[in-house]
Amino acid sequence: MDNSAALTTGQNQGSLIESVDARTKLAGSNRMEILLFSLGTNETFGINVFKVREVCQTPSITKSPNMPAGVEGLISLRGNVIPVVSLTKAMHLADAPTGLGGSMMVTEYSKRTLGFLVHGVDRIIRVEWDRVRAPETVTGGGHNYITAITELDSGRLVSIVDVEQIMADTFGEAVIGQVDRIGDGEEYNLFFVDDSAVARKKIAEVLDKMGIMHKHAQNGMEAWTRLSGMAAHAQQIGRNLRDEVSVILVDAEMPEMDGYVLTKNIKSDKRFDGIPVVMHSSLSSEANRSMGRSVGVDAYVAKFDSEILADTLRPLLLKSQRN
Repeated sequence: MDNSAALTTGQNQGSLIESVDARTKLAGSNRMEILLFSLGTNETFGINVFKVREVCQTPSITKSPNMPAGVEGLISLRGNVIPVVSLTKAMHLADAPTGLGGSMMVTEYSKRTLGFLVHGVDRIIRVEWDRVRAPETVTGGGHNYITAITELDSGRLVSIVDVEQIMADTFGEAVIGQVDRIGDGEEYNLFFVDDSAVARKKIAEVLDKMGIMHKHAQNGMEAWTRLSGMAAHAQQIGRNLRDEVSVILVDAEMPEMDGYVLTKNIKSDKRFDGIPVVMHSSLSSEANRSMGRSVGVDAYVAKFDSEILADTLRPLLLKSQRN
């Protein structure tokens, strides 16, 4: 299932990945690369490599008053001051050893840089998204912070952490700013898909403020099944699918089918002609934008800025009424 690459502490992103060009070829392949790490328990955890800028030994951390629970303090990293989060504390893992852990992952998430303290890092594996499952049956401490589960060739399970949920619980959920309603009595319909409960909640809040009707799915495979069914029904009754779906909003990384493959499926199916696809992702680097463009997305929005999301959707929705 996986192609593994060993990892040693002290590597930066340039050595974490082959190259940006090589990794962008993953777009549309329904595969992802996961950095495996441990938190001192018997579990193996993973995070999308695209979120990781570098891995280093735990640095000297400056304590600061009034920090949220789980935040150990601040560090200076190449001129930038960033918070450092203990994942064992943020995820409330009672059986994890005390102490800060031996390694720090420097992550970039939604244009925000953070340090994540972990017990140790292992290696990078490449997995197929169709072997990544949502954790409906997960129980026990920390399960609210797991967005998906996959299995190594050895049979060992890997729990992929829900960075969005950890961020929301540690620093608070994103505040929805001023969002104006769209149009004047027209009916707009948007379909969105995201595997994070936090993201789905925030997207729905923006759409409700805009006055947009919406439906959603929780992963790419569910989204494609529902969209295909909607397309088949519209075709059966002789109705244009654009009357039912004005815009499709997709996440990039999702269990079973990622947003890149979902977008390719939509763009290669004539039943969806004229329906724009917007990718809405916490993976906000230019490399990820290039991956989105390579599969045909009409716009790319980094999570989570309610005004930018609304401003991106508004012209696409207005255009749908004119077509």
